[in-house]
Formats: sequence, structure tokens, C-alpha cells
Amino acid sequence: MSPKHTVYKKFSHDKSVGVYMGRRDFVDHSDSVDPVGNVCVCVCLVNVSVWPILVYVMLSCTFRYGRDDMDVLGMAFRRDVFLCTRQVYPPLQDRERCVHTRLQERLLHKLGHNAYPFFFEFPDNLPCSVGLQPAPTDVGKHCAVEFEVKAFCAENQEEKSHKRSSVRLAIRKVQYAPNKKGVVPSSETACEFMMSDRPLHMRATLEKETYYHGEPINITVDIDNGSNKDVKSITISVEQITNVVLYSSDKYVKTVAYEESTDTVPSGTSLKKVYTLCPLLADNRERRGLALDGKLKHEDTNLASSSIVKAEVLKEILGMLVSYRVVVKATASGEVAVEVPFLLMHPKPEGELVSYIHSS
Repeated sequence: MSPKHTVYKKFSHDKSVGVYMGRRDFVDHSDSVDPVGNVCVCVCLVNVSVWPILVYVMLSCTFRYGRDDMDVLGMAFRRDVFLCTRQVYPPLQDRERCVHTRLQERLLHKLGHNAYPFFFEFPDNLPCSVGLQPAPTDVGKHCAVEFEVKAFCAENQEEKSHKRSSVRLAIRKVQYAPNKKGVVPSSETACEFMMSDRPLHMRATLEKETYYHGEPINITVDIDNGSNKDVKSITISVEQITNVVLYSSDKYVKTVAYEESTDTVPSGTSLKKVYTLCPLLADNRERRGLALDGKLKHEDTNLASSSIVKAEVLKEILGMLVSYRVVVKATASGEVAVEVPFLLMHPKPEGELVSYIHSS
């Protein structure tokens, strides 16, 4: 195998089964999802003491909305959104004739006769990997949508596998920013005050619809104050809205970037100014309940990417939906506000393969 190609591997405690993967991030392209391919299972049959033995591989998507120690009356605070199991040993006849990916062929050649490939297709209605940031004092699993590949030895598929003879490897389902450019986001409002002949007009405009994580956001604020009231202060913020839709209708609105301007707009004057905000996880490490992109063990992450929902998919199955908006507020006799939605995502990596090729 090429030394530049990373291969992730993990074995069970008793070394009876192991998983090799060429990648752990799988991309949702809206019209298709990268299949979980380029994977091999190496079965060390000499270490298996229970006969006859079968080896299975499972792909799972789990939505967890409470810690393991919060189980009440035997009911766990988790739900399996998707489960799919494949038998890899003994290999089934219809699996023996399938065409392998290039990495699978290399792994099969390297690992020898105890290596067996498997292949999964993601359904197009599964959520992406996302989780809520726990408080610094919280321990254990937190509220999250998680994916994993599990390989295990058992006498049959329904049998509960022993931890010593099973191995789990976390993976992620991610989305990248769409290639096409959307309409430039803009929003405006007018507020009429008592005893004023003319209203106060306020407009907020962004430069584009999609911003990348870590990219500054320039907000053009245009205020025409024809009223008899003075605008005494202006605040600009970026808000993250997280809707937990799978088990309830919880909604979390968190400010992830904020600026309070000293600018004023006296009666009969106008203001046009560009303000810049940059929403970063680094500035919100202590904020409990903030939505973050799913992360693998020992890796850092970032604010959750915006959710792109396909028209035909039920929102209730997606676990958590994340969106962002810029909010501009001007304080006069009362508060005047405009909201401008936008997308916050990662750019598609240069040179990334669109998907694995898997032909029959």
C-alpha cells in the first residue's frame, strides 16, 4: 500500500476480530452519500474458542439524548436511528463475487486468507454527525448523533456479542458547502413611532450566502432614521439555532459572536457601516448546549455546520437541525431588529474523490 494512504485499524480485546478502514469521514453530497467501503475484517480464528463461530459487521447510527447513568426504569436515553448487519465469515456466496475497491484489494493481499471485505450503503435520510457541547463538569456520553462500525463474533446474528470479542470504530457523516452560489442574504424593516411623520428604516446585508468555519462575516448595516427618535445603540450578533427534533421539539438559541457598537444615529440622519464578526468555537468553550460537529476521539472540532435538509426527507428523523443567522438590533424608543440567515460550513477539500466506485 502507498505510505501516503492512512489506514485506521482496531482489534477486539481478545484479538479475535479487527477492523481496517481507509477513511472515517463519509460525505453526504445531497444527491448521494459515500458508501462505507475500503474496509476489511481480519479474523484470527485461532483465538476463537466458541464453535461454530460467525463474524458479523454492523453499521449503526445512534441518537443519544442523555448519559448512560441517566437510564430510568430500564429505558436508556438513546435511540437507534439505523442498524444494518452483514455476515462476513463464513462469506456468503453472493459476497464472494463482488468487485472490491482498490484499497480492499491491497488489504486483502497484505492481510492474507483471514481477511474478509464488507460494504455498506448509507440511506439518504440519515442525519450528519453532530453533538451538543457538555458543561465542563459533565462526564460520560453527551447528547449527540453518532455513527460507528462494529465487528463481532457470535453464534448467530441475534446473540448478544461479548465485549472481549467485539470491536467498535467511530466514523462520521459530514456535509460540505454546496458549490452553487445562492442569493445574497439581506433583510430590512421599517418602524414607525408615535408622533413621527416618517419611519426608521434599517437594512442588513451579507456578502454571500455561505461562509466557511473561521471566515470573518462582513455585515453591512444601513439605517435611515427619519423618525423623531435617536438611535442610541446598535448590537450585531451571530446566533446558532439548534432544533432537537427526534424525541421532542426542543430549541436552543445560542449567541456565538457579538459586538455592541457605540455608533448612534440621531433623528433625521443616516448611517451605513460594515461590521465584522467571526463565530468560533474557541470563543465559546464554556457554553453548554452549543451544537458542534461530530468528532472522533482525541480530536478537536468546531461549531456545528448548517444542516442541509433534502425536500423529501422527514425532519423528525434527522435528530438535530442546525442553522445560523445574523441579528442586528437598534435601540431607539424601542428595539428594532432584523435577522439575516446564512450557511456556515466547511469547503469541500481540494482533490477529494467524489465517492468510491463500487460496481457489480
